[in-house]
Amino acid sequence: MAERDKEEMELDIAKMEFDFRGTSVICRSGSPLILADLKKVSVSKAHAIIVLAEDGNADLSDARALRTVLSLTGVKEGLKGHIVVELSDLDNEVLVKLVGGDLVETVVAHDVIGRLMIQCARQPGLAQIWEDILGFENCEFYIKKWPQLYGMQFEEVVISFPDAIPCGIKVSALGGKIILNPDDNYVLQEEDEVLVIAEDDDTYAPSTMPTVKEAVYINIVRPARNAQKILLCGWRRDIDDMIVVLDAFLAPESELWMFNEVPESDREKKLIDGGLDFIRLENISLVHREGNAVIRRNLESLPLESFDSILILADESVEDSAIQADSRSLATLLLIRDIQAKRLPFKEALVSQIHRGSFSQGSWIGEMQQASDKSVIISEILDPRTKNLLTMSKISDYVLSNELVSMALAMVAEDRQINDVLEELFAEEGNEMQIRSSDLYLREEEELNFYEIILRGRQRKEIVIGYRLADADCAVINPPSKDVRRKWSYKDVFIVITEKE
Repeated sequence: MAERDKEEMELDIAKMEFDFRGTSVICRSGSPLILADLKKVSVSKAHAIIVLAEDGNADLSDARALRTVLSLTGVKEGLKGHIVVELSDLDNEVLVKLVGGDLVETVVAHDVIGRLMIQCARQPGLAQIWEDILGFENCEFYIKKWPQLYGMQFEEVVISFPDAIPCGIKVSALGGKIILNPDDNYVLQEEDEVLVIAEDDDTYAPSTMPTVKEAVYINIVRPARNAQKILLCGWRRDIDDMIVVLDAFLAPESELWMFNEVPESDREKKLIDGGLDFIRLENISLVHREGNAVIRRNLESLPLESFDSILILADESVEDSAIQADSRSLATLLLIRDIQAKRLPFKEALVSQIHRGSFSQGSWIGEMQQASDKSVIISEILDPRTKNLLTMSKISDYVLSNELVSMALAMVAEDRQINDVLEELFAEEGNEMQIRSSDLYLREEEELNFYEIILRGRQRKEIVIGYRLADADCAVINPPSKDVRRKWSYKDVFIVITEKE
């Protein structure tokens, strides 16, 4: 339901050429603030109600969402389902939860994308894995009771599913709280539920315990985190929240360079007004530079070749227009890569060319690709069509904002409990998704099946959910045939859920 013409909506949906697989989509013209219109769509009988953010100003959009939630809570018949609200600003979340109470789950689009960008900047390749898990085409999270597992320890539960990977427990004794990555010796109690990653809610079930070799512990101490140098290009309204998250994630003595058109004299006030407490920043120091990110000479004043990661934000000055914001991000990305390529020593460039073997000498796209080996660039993209340009060029790891947020909204609409899982995986504390080097779990050319890899991961208090082979473009989440042995290489990587460092 929207305040648009019914035929217009149907036409727009038809243009998308979805395969609905038997689902019928019904459009109604109306306002969520009018009870008679809400009756048109039988709102009281809905399994879930999604309140979408409107284009344009964030505060106006959130104010409208708040009024919609008020209207929904006033439905006389009451609501059968829950309300999932897409918000634009984290500061407005408290108000919506105050009004909606237990009926409401919130997904703060800007906050989710900001945190995701930070995680992907630290670990290239994570964006694709999040797309796989949030999208319904591959594997995603499901929660279910399995009485036959009651009394078993989690270390046994974790290898009990041939077609799923258990990664948490919904503990009934704690009022249904979901514990991600629990201790191995936790014993499953009656009414507890198991959180898994699986292809669908009817594609998995526990089976007899597989035969696995004794998992030999490989005691490799991970190197200490090094201080990093990060560049933020652009300014967004929740940049103060991003700074707090970066401070939590980065090692001490890291530098955060901020490059945007906001006058340096105004920045401190804007950040303090947003809620940033400079005294609490423990790990990062801020370096301010003023300039326009689409003007080459402005960018050339920065030491672009020295940054570990560069985050290109959809600047708040153009965020009302997805096409304009993406054009700006794309121009900034190409300029940065070109400047980096020109500054790399010739010998280094040549070695990289030979190593890749995928482009001709002197090719500008090739120079940019080899520059991407030196630093990670994460671009915030608002329009899905821009994604194809970045995918083809392979010069940036990207985050596709609107699409990922839509996926999260759909997942929480399907099962509201999943919101707690996503919130923890995006937060500064608790567990997160990470990409790990295979030498932490195995020796070169060692023959192991995936169950044995899972058990080695458990010795490090990690849950291994998938892998990416050295010669593959995509990761495999919840692999089939977990009992089949194969030789692994040190160039392979594993995807794990583990406690934040």
